[in-house]
Amino acid sequence: MSLPSPVLLTTEHLVLTMPPAHDATRLVSYFERNRNHLAPWEPERPTDFYEVSYWEKQLESNRRELAEDRSLRLVVFPRGEEGRPVIGVVNFNAFIRGAFQACYLGYSLDRARQGRGLMSEALRAAIEHAFESLHMHRIMANYKPDNERSARLLERLGFVREGYAREYLHIDGAWCDHVLTALVNPSWTGPPRE
Repeated sequence: MSLPSPVLLTTEHLVLTMPPAHDATRLVSYFERNRNHLAPWEPERPTDFYEVSYWEKQLESNRRELAEDRSLRLVVFPRGEEGRPVIGVVNFNAFIRGAFQACYLGYSLDRARQGRGLMSEALRAAIEHAFESLHMHRIMANYKPDNERSARLLERLGFVREGYAREYLHIDGAWCDHVLTALVNPSWTGPPRE
């Protein structure tokens, strides 16, 4: 199987891409820097999650998953900054084709960069790519009820609340309820991908 070229999206302030394996240290640094900040919102990590070898393998796997039409995992960098540290991630996971044409959205942003509209900017570009290039009809994003920042962000982006799931994900040592939202592609045209 030949691997696709990495996706590269550019916005006014950001670059979203699929970095090569040798950028693994930047991802480790991002997740280490934000370990406590992200813990209340994300599932428990594997034991080797904070090791460079884990991310070298993961970055290679990300390209395979895109080639297999299973996911798109983007890393967010600030545009024009020297050394470009990782400041976030945007993931479209669990592609479902056929009659559904949908996926799940996950994202995180460096604690030090919040409150500047950067995640909104990143997600607008990524969602446009998911709708136009990946041909998705529906993008689903779920969040814990106490995650007010995500609730406001998703609402600004046009996501509509569709339900409430009890004990949906095991996060930070407990089964947590989640609010279920989705954004539908208003200009989707068929036929569906198999």
